[in-house]
Amino acid sequence: MLKMATIGVYGFDGESFLRRLRQAEVGLLLDVRQRRGVRGPEYAWANSRRLQDALAHAGIAYEHHRALAPTTELRRLQYAEDDRRGVGKRSRRELAAEYARRYTIEILDHADLTPIVSALSNGETAALLCVERDPEACHRSLIAHRLTERHHVTIEHLRPL
Repeated sequence: MLKMATIGVYGFDGESFLRRLRQAEVGLLLDVRQRRGVRGPEYAWANSRRLQDALAHAGIAYEHHRALAPTTELRRLQYAEDDRRGVGKRSRRELAAEYARRYTIEILDHADLTPIVSALSNGETAALLCVERDPEACHRSLIAHRLTERHHVTIEHLRPL
């Protein structure tokens, strides 16, 4: 059985993030962010270099999969919908339907997920990383759904405890 997790940055601190990955026995973190930084001093630990250093120290491999990141244009489309709904990025609970549709057509339909599936075939659990706390509010849920649908990958969404 192929297993994968998803995880966001919001709601964690650096220590609890690593602890949650260890609890899920994650051996490979797949970063699907376009920009690998997070605003705010409470999330400085999640900026690329610091995160990679912490993961290496914890024995967790890291890969950046920028091809799976939403474009700036798509992110702006989501932000406009967030503004219309009166929610912020950190409080969003779901993706805009148009964002999900366009992300699927413009990014996911062209993505080769075979390398990700191959990485799971050795029995190791990998985790898709982005920033949103809830997977339903993040494109990583769309990637996870595609992996389940087409590659029969079992998904566990890791959230802060």
